[in-house]
Amino acid sequence: MQYVVFTVNTSILLEIVLSKVLTIRLPEDIENKIRIKVKLRHRSVSGQIKKYICEAMISEENPDLPLKFIRETLEGKAETKAGLGKEYKFSTIK
Repeated sequence: MQYVVFTVNTSILLEIVLSKVLTIRLPEDIENKIRIKVKLRHRSVSGQIKKYICEAMISEENPDLPLKFIRETLEGKAETKAGLGKEYKFSTIK
């Protein structure tokens, strides 16, 4: 089995500033799948791996939440941070 070595900059992992370089070894088939996702989502390989690690860590901490919910929550947080979110007004039906 061949492995591909990637260097991942973990400076923006889970909104924690770490500024550390980490080298990981991945099997070639996983590397090919990541490269496909990278092209589809217009990200760097490092950015895609950071996204996967972030989602995996949140999933581990919250095993009762579906991955789709976690992804949509992260997307919503990013939209709010970018100023695209709108405040929701709670009210009762009369």
